[in-house]
Amino acid sequence: MPKVTFNNKNAMFFPALKSAVEDYFKSNNIKKTGNWKLYLKTAILIPVAIGLYVSVLTIAMPAAISITLCALLGFVLASIGFNVMHDACHGSYSTNNIVNDALGLTLNALGGNAFIWKQKHNIIHHTYTNVDGLDDDIAKSPVMRQCSTQKWVPMHRIQHIYVVLVYAISSFAWVFIMDFTKYLSRKVYKTPLQPMKLSDHMVFWGSKVLYLIFYVAIPVAVVGWKAWGIVFAVMHAVLGFTLAIVFQLAHVVEETEFEAVGEDAKMIENEWAIHQIKTTANFAPDHKFISWFVGGLNYQVEHHLFPRISHVHYPALSKIVAAKCQEHNLPYNSIPTMQGAVVSHFRFMKALGAKP
Repeated sequence: MPKVTFNNKNAMFFPALKSAVEDYFKSNNIKKTGNWKLYLKTAILIPVAIGLYVSVLTIAMPAAISITLCALLGFVLASIGFNVMHDACHGSYSTNNIVNDALGLTLNALGGNAFIWKQKHNIIHHTYTNVDGLDDDIAKSPVMRQCSTQKWVPMHRIQHIYVVLVYAISSFAWVFIMDFTKYLSRKVYKTPLQPMKLSDHMVFWGSKVLYLIFYVAIPVAVVGWKAWGIVFAVMHAVLGFTLAIVFQLAHVVEETEFEAVGEDAKMIENEWAIHQIKTTANFAPDHKFISWFVGGLNYQVEHHLFPRISHVHYPALSKIVAAKCQEHNLPYNSIPTMQGAVVSHFRFMKALGAKP
């Protein structure tokens, strides 16, 4: 694993920003963790997901309706990931770590693994955002070319078309391939996986077995292999595409920057916080439903600067961050609409697909 450091010696931006954010919480006498808005989301999303699952298996209905409900289930599961799991695994859902750990296991209920995800996302992605050679989120070469330093192959000419399919199968690959690859290799891309305790191994295998029981064995026993195959594929296609596109819009767009590292140690010229500012973008910040559904991940700039603050506070923090960026002559990447962000992403992928 190459050693990458940031030039934090004379950091001025982040200390000033942290001070302003601390003043905001103190002056308003509020906690940095979740509040009733987040708890209400949890109380809505999890029962809705369970209700959709049970309804499809127990109520006789036309195939078209079953397929539609399974697509909706994939959509709701993605929102549970964005809202409940994401805050919990970052430790920002509650001041109680037991609550965070318990709700972080909603990722396991979706088929993933919280232990591996925390290292892949919290440690690697949040530290080395958009650093080719370290950030596992952009390490999809040669299937996709997500920055200019990655190797080009001829099929990349049409990657802006076929990535839709890649995104659609991404959650299936995550559950059945990538988790096992990381678990067995004891690595997340090039970074060694932290040692797992016996309980971590038990949770890994136990939750994978439970996933097969609830998402495969029981549905097959109730509706048969053919019907299960259709609705399972639809659920995963919606889940995978929704998860993928939200994270792509935050980092792989025309507005963001990238770094690259080889085998040698490298110091990035900016302080860590400025690196986050330049490699991250917000999208549709004023759209109430999108903000609610994606768990504030459309405020990705604020999330990367303050990952241990719950997303319910990001709209307020965005005003502070934007002002400090202007004060320090830094860019503040914010794409006004989701449509604009989607266009930027696919235009960027098309540009990267051209032969260098």
